[in-house]
Amino acid sequence: MNAKELVRKLHWLGHDSFRLDGPPVIYFDPWKLQGKPPTADLVLVSHHHHDHCSPDDVKKVSGAQTVVVASHLAAKELRGARVMRPGDKLSVAGVEIEAVPAYNVNKFRAPGKPFHPKDEQHVGYIVTVDGVRVYFAGDTDHIPEMADFRCDIALLPVSGTYVMTAEEAVGAANAIGAQIVVPMHYGAGIGSADDGARFAKGYAGQVALLTAEG
Repeated sequence: MNAKELVRKLHWLGHDSFRLDGPPVIYFDPWKLQGKPPTADLVLVSHHHHDHCSPDDVKKVSGAQTVVVASHLAAKELRGARVMRPGDKLSVAGVEIEAVPAYNVNKFRAPGKPFHPKDEQHVGYIVTVDGVRVYFAGDTDHIPEMADFRCDIALLPVSGTYVMTAEEAVGAANAIGAQIVVPMHYGAGIGSADDGARFAKGYAGQVALLTAEG
C-alpha cells in the first residue's frame, strides 16, 4: 500500500479526531463521535484534555479485543489503557507505534505556562500500517524534534491559539517532509474554517483537505 491509498481510508471526524479504516481500525483522539462508529482494534489518545481524551467516546468504539494506548496523564482516565511516553515503541495488532513529543513553545495560557507543557509528556504518534508511516501530531507547536521524524503522511494542527498556526505548520511540514499532509484542529469553534486552505496555499507539497464527517 502507498500513502495515497492509505489516505483514502482516513476519515476526519472533526477537530483532532480521525478513524483509519482497516484492518486494523485505528482511532486517534476520538471525540464527539456520531451514530454507531465501527469498533476499534486500536485507540490512540494523545493527552488528557477533554477534547482529546473522552472516556465515553473511547468506550463507544471499544470491543473485547480493543487496545487503548494513551499518554500517562490520559491513561489515568481510561481504564486498562497502555501508557506511552515520548520515545516509547509498541507493537499492537500488527501496527508499530512510536510515541513522539508534543508540546508548546510559544502558546501560553499565562506567562510562562504553556497550554501543553513539555514536562507533562503529551505525545503524538507515528504508526506504521502496511508499510506506510502515519504521523498524528496531537496538540503541538513546531518543535525541534520534528526534523528527525520520518513519515509518509502527517496529520498536523493548523488553527493557532493552542497549537501551530497555518504558517507555523508549513514550517513543520517542510521539516518533516511527508509525502502528504492532512491539516487538522481547525473549524468547529477552534480556529477558522479557512485555516486548512491557508495551510494548503502556503505549503508547496501535497495536501489532502478532508471534509469533517463528525
